[in-house]
Formats: sequence, C-alpha cells, structure tokens
Amino acid sequence: MDAIDQVREFNRIVTERVGVLHDHYLGSGRPIGEARLLWEIGEHGQDVRSLRERLGLDSGYVSRLLRALEADGLVTVEPHPGDRRVRVAGLTEAGRAERRALDGRSDALARSLLDPLNPAQRARLVGAMGEVSRLLTASTVTLDAVDPGHPDARRCLHAYFTELQDRFDTGFDPARSLLPDAGELRAPSGLFLVARMHGEPIGCAGLKLPREAPAEVKRMWVAPEARGLGLGRRFLTELETRAAAHGRDVLRLDTNRALGPAIGLYRSFGFQEVAAFNSEPYAHLWFEKRLTAGDAPRTREAGASAGTEAGAGAGAGQRSRSRADRAGAGPLESPHG
Repeated sequence: MDAIDQVREFNRIVTERVGVLHDHYLGSGRPIGEARLLWEIGEHGQDVRSLRERLGLDSGYVSRLLRALEADGLVTVEPHPGDRRVRVAGLTEAGRAERRALDGRSDALARSLLDPLNPAQRARLVGAMGEVSRLLTASTVTLDAVDPGHPDARRCLHAYFTELQDRFDTGFDPARSLLPDAGELRAPSGLFLVARMHGEPIGCAGLKLPREAPAEVKRMWVAPEARGLGLGRRFLTELETRAAAHGRDVLRLDTNRALGPAIGLYRSFGFQEVAAFNSEPYAHLWFEKRLTAGDAPRTREAGASAGTEAGAGAGAGQRSRSRADRAGAGPLESPHG
C-alpha cells in the first residue's frame, strides 16, 4: 500500500469511528459543521474571520452555519465594539448549554475508542494520535513572501526582538545590532517570509541577496507555541531553495551562544562553523553552508532573472556589499521548531 492509499484508508476509518458520517453528530440533532462551529466559538466568542481561518472554511459556508445556529437561538453575531467592520460570534445561554452537552458526548465517544483496548494498546493509540496531530498541524502551516513592513511581519519581528531581550545575558538592543534595513529584504535585494497557521503569523525568516557576496539568513524566528513542528527546518529548506534559484552557492548566518537549539539545528542542517565574517556585537558563532543542486533545486521564481538581479544598480550593489561585509544573520537566530 503506497502513502496515498494509506492516508485515504486512515481517513475512512477515522470518519467512521468518530461519527461524522451521520447527519446528527453525537446525537445533537445537528450536522458536524454546526456542532464544531459551536465548540470553536467557545465561552468568550470569536470574530468570524478567525473562525473561517481556523476551520479553513469559505465565508459563505460559515455564514450559513451561523445563520442556522442563530435561528436555533444558540448564537449571536454582532459588530465588534471597537471596530464595526469586524463581526463577532458569541454563544447564548442555550448555546453554552448545548456546547457543554457536546463536550460530554465527545468525552463519551473518546472513552468508547479507548475502552476496548488493553492499557498498552491505549498508550500506543494515544501516542500515535499525538504524533498525527503534530504532523497534521505542521501541514497546515503556510510560508508566504511578504513585504517586511507588512503587519504580520512587524508582529513577528517585535516578538523576535522581545525574546532576544529575554534570552541574551546582555539583553538585546536593535539599535546596536547590524540589522538589515527593510529595503535589503525586498526584491531584488532579498525577501522576507512569514509562516502562518490558521491565518495567524507564527514565524518569520529573511534572506539577503547582496551582489557579489554570499546569501545570508536574517531574522529567523518561530513562535514558542509553534516549536516542535519542524518549522525551523522548513524555513531553512525554503531559504536554501530560493538562494539557489537566484544563482547563489553559499548561505551564511551568525548566532548567539545562548541559542543552543538554533545552533544544533544549523549544524544538523549542514552548516559549518567559520571565522567571523562581520562585526555583529551579539554574535559568538558564524556559520556557512555550500549549496549544491541536491540541497536546493536551481529553479527561478516567476519574474526573477539574471537581469533582475543585476538591475539593482551600482549604488545599491555597493551598499549591499559593504553591509554584507559587516552584517550577519542578525540579530542572531532565535530558537526554532
């Protein structure tokens, strides 16, 4: 059985065992879509956009589900008091009561899956479920190239700098670090990636592409709640691929000795420690990796070409070279998943 067949068989078994094939999920008198939305709204309510992102549903379908729940007196949908453009769904008292009933039935369903098994089998099943949950969660994460000034990028960078301030023995002051300016992380001089899960930013990574100098990893960070999903490796893989697509064969970064997990990641990913190539005040270690065709396929992105890279202009190219001589992957990479 190949991987696709195994995934499909798994899906069939799960949908059968958890009761989603029935019109009335868990005996609630409503389909699973309405029941799940009721649960996701929760005790404190949720804005409708977040519900759509969290469940991966289109706006029309979510609106129909909400109207059905409103008609049954379980939900209210009202404008947010601080921004009337945002709609917020909340549970009524009847909605809270039905949600509690669904929780009870869900617990009973979980027990029905575990009770027929012996203790060793239960432990195996629960452990396997945890692993499946982590991997499926990881598969929902998207990586998108955005402008460094995008609100999601700024949100990640603020969290990144705050964490470095807490982690470094000396604290962290962005004004002292050799940070690239935003223009150096915009095409054609570079790029900036934001990772999102259910529409929320959970990590970032930049790539500098200075002319006549190695490509450099910048501002790579993963939110604490997203660590363990392999996102650090996914960022590095994507940055390697994009660096190679721009004709680069070396990738550099620097880091701080306080970031042990990050250092371990770089070494396991094939980065070798090298002599200092900049004067970053927060750096203790400098790394370099030589890219090969096997590491990162040389396929150019749409719109990228040798002419585009060369078109940065002599002045911009000189700035990139001078900053590359003294700027590493600053302000050092934070812990990764």
